[in-house]
Amino acid sequence: MAHGKYFEELNVGDKFLHDQRRTITEMDNVLFCALTMNDQPLHIDAEFAKGTQFGQRVVNGIFVLGLVVGLSVSGLSEGTIVANLSFENVQQPNPVFHGDTISCETEILEKRESRTKGDRGIVRLKHIGRKQDGIIVCECVRTVMFLKMPIGD
Repeated sequence: MAHGKYFEELNVGDKFLHDQRRTITEMDNVLFCALTMNDQPLHIDAEFAKGTQFGQRVVNGIFVLGLVVGLSVSGLSEGTIVANLSFENVQQPNPVFHGDTISCETEILEKRESRTKGDRGIVRLKHIGRKQDGIIVCECVRTVMFLKMPIGD
C-alpha cells in the first residue's frame, strides 16, 4: 500500500515540512564522489580545501540535491510517483559541510491531469533544503508524474 499522496490529495499551495532529516557524514560525501567519478579536490582533499574560502571540504552539491529530494519521499511520493519529469531552477546558495543536518520542505506549485494517461497527473513541486540553523542550502522546482487514486478507493 502506498504511503505517499495521490494526485487528488495534492492542492496548489499545500506545504509539507517533512519529518525526516539527515546528518551528512564524511563517508556520504566521499563515497558519493567516488561512485560518480567526481574527483573535485574541494570535496575530497582536506588539505586542498583548507586553502579555499571555506577552509574545509564542501559536500558535493549533487548529493545535497538528491538528499533534499529523497527527504521528501516519505509521506509525499512513496509508492505514488510514476516518474520525475524535470528539475528546474536548481539553486545552492550556501555550502554544506560534513556534520550538517539537512531538512526539506515542499510546496505544490501547479498540477494538471495527464493529457495521455487517465490514471495520472502532473505536479510541479518546489523543494527547499535547509541546514540545522535554518539556512537554505538547496532549492529546486521538480515536475513529477503522480498516480491518481485507484478506482473504488
